[in-house]
Parts: sequence; C-alpha cells; structure tokens
Amino acid sequence: MKRLLPFLLLVLLSSCRNPQSQPVPERWNLQLYNMMPNLGHRNWIVITDMAYPWQSGSGITTLFANEPYPAVLKEVKQMIDDSPHVFAHVYRDKELNFLTDEDVEGISTLRAKMDSICGDEVQSVPHEQLIARLDEAGRLYNIVIIKTPLTMPYTTTFFQLDCAYWNGDQQKKLDQAMSE
Repeated sequence: MKRLLPFLLLVLLSSCRNPQSQPVPERWNLQLYNMMPNLGHRNWIVITDMAYPWQSGSGITTLFANEPYPAVLKEVKQMIDDSPHVFAHVYRDKELNFLTDEDVEGISTLRAKMDSICGDEVQSVPHEQLIARLDEAGRLYNIVIIKTPLTMPYTTTFFQLDCAYWNGDQQKKLDQAMSE
C-alpha cells in the first residue's frame, strides 16, 4: 500500500489540473496586429520560407505562421493597407524571376499568387542586397520576420514601411524652407 500511495496521489493531482489552464501561444497574426501601431517608417516586415535564418539582432522579432505562404502574405499586406499611418515599399528576391517549374516544382504557381496579392508594387532586388538593407535597418529599427512552412527558395517578401501621411516632396519643401 505504501508503494501504491505515491502513484494514486499523482493520478489524483493530475486529474484535478484543468488542461485549459495551460498558456496558449498567441497566434502570429494577433501578435503582428498588436505590433502595428508601434511600427512606423523604417521598420520592416518580412515573410519568409522555412530555411530563412533565425536572425539574432536585438530589434528583430521572429514569428512562425503555420499557414500557407500566400495566406500569410495576403493577411500581412491587408494589415499594412488597413493601417492609417504606414504604407509599404514591397521587395522580393530578383532570383525568383528566373526560377522555373523545372528548377522548383510549383514555383510559377506560387509566383502568380504572390503577384496577384502584391500587384505592380513589387520591386525585384537581388537577395543579398535585400539582406544587406535589412541588416543595416536592423541596427536602429525593429524588424518583424514571419517564417512560414514554405520550402521553396528565393520566395521572401520584404515590406519596408514608410509614413503614409508625409512624403518626400513634402519633406524637401520643409527642408528648403528651414534652410532659407
């Protein structure tokens, strides 16, 4: 009986625990939604494939979205478009333009989905140049990276946020007035 008592006590205690009392991780889209008011010009949001490295900079937040890449891309683009204070310059890896289905099965279908979500706004830039821009921005500004389960190369989409209510022409005019 003495040997059975610890076992019975363990069973009793574990049955009293409410399984719903365990903390549930916050979903990636809720986390991003809560960050959006704090993000502004010079911040970046990046949507990546699985092989994208987990960057270590202090201003970098990495989230994982266990959802199809196009669904994540669409939701992030919509969040940015719905934000009154920012818009995005959209970049993607130039290398993607040269990949064929022979190279990567399904890449042309994915590229078409990406194009339909981002439209003509996308600028293609070599991957290493985009990484260098991100690295430079990450020294002073926050970056949100959202990894997806996608396993296709050169599919990263980079959103460089900018101010929605003040543009370069307005700034030039102000700078000129201040220098007179």
